[in-house]
Amino acid sequence: MMTLLKGMMIGFAFVAPIGMQNLYVFNNAMNNRLRRAFLYVLFVWIADSAFSMAAFFGMGALISSHDTLKLIVMLLGGLLVMWIGYGILRGANSVQLNTQQNAVSLKKALVTAVIVSWANPQALIDGSLMLGALRGTLADAQVWPFIIGVIIATFIWFNGITITMNLLKDRLPKRVLVWVNILSAIIVLGYGVYLLVEAISMLI
Repeated sequence: MMTLLKGMMIGFAFVAPIGMQNLYVFNNAMNNRLRRAFLYVLFVWIADSAFSMAAFFGMGALISSHDTLKLIVMLLGGLLVMWIGYGILRGANSVQLNTQQNAVSLKKALVTAVIVSWANPQALIDGSLMLGALRGTLADAQVWPFIIGVIIATFIWFNGITITMNLLKDRLPKRVLVWVNILSAIIVLGYGVYLLVEAISMLI
């Protein structure tokens, strides 16, 4: 039980900082009905859980040890992140609260969830260092309770954001939502540019 709680504490610390995933969950909660937002956040949680397990069991170490693989991941990740940011920016002014207009196909929602979870190779590397180091301190019997605790924490966090933001959006004028989307798009686009710059610097 203590190992599970320890995993949950680490999970909250790992997922809490503002990043691609939280921005995506935040926008979904603000732009869609609650049932649709829950469906989208389920995709994010599944992708994030796969990310956490990959980092925990050493995928980040594999990427960091192969420069060519890291370069490919950063280039593709940068382009995909910029594509997401452009999509948010393009649709920012056309958002309608509590309508089906904002809904995207399940396929697109799933692909986007995977991108926002996996398009940050640096996070995967850093995550593998942190989670991998913690993995080394655990007995074999503690490994699965720990990573399950991490996954439970991300489930609580993403759904908590979704419920809170979905309830608050009804009290906000549309222009606030528009600007939230614009700022989110700028942050996402900037992050995509950062990934591309980092990839290009690896070539120089």
